[in-house]
Amino acid sequence: MVSHPPYSVVLTYSEENQALTVQSVDPAEVAPLVAGKIKMPILLDEHDFKIDDEFARRLGVAMLNVIALGQPDIRQYMSVTQDPVDRS
Repeated sequence: MVSHPPYSVVLTYSEENQALTVQSVDPAEVAPLVAGKIKMPILLDEHDFKIDDEFARRLGVAMLNVIALGQPDIRQYMSVTQDPVDRS
């Protein structure tokens, strides 16, 4: 198995290309760029340490919502459920 170093992930929306780009970055290189910026921790214990489909869906929606704060044109492409999906 190939061993990888730890990664931070950067998600960028390009209005010009109408594309989302995901990049893996060395956390040490990102640290100075994010110092003093708003943090939104997602505590795994609040989700019973379950990184499942619903967790991933909500994380993705949250990331898109943050992008849309600064680039509201992306909202025209978004048709996502903001609240947790009731699976009962």
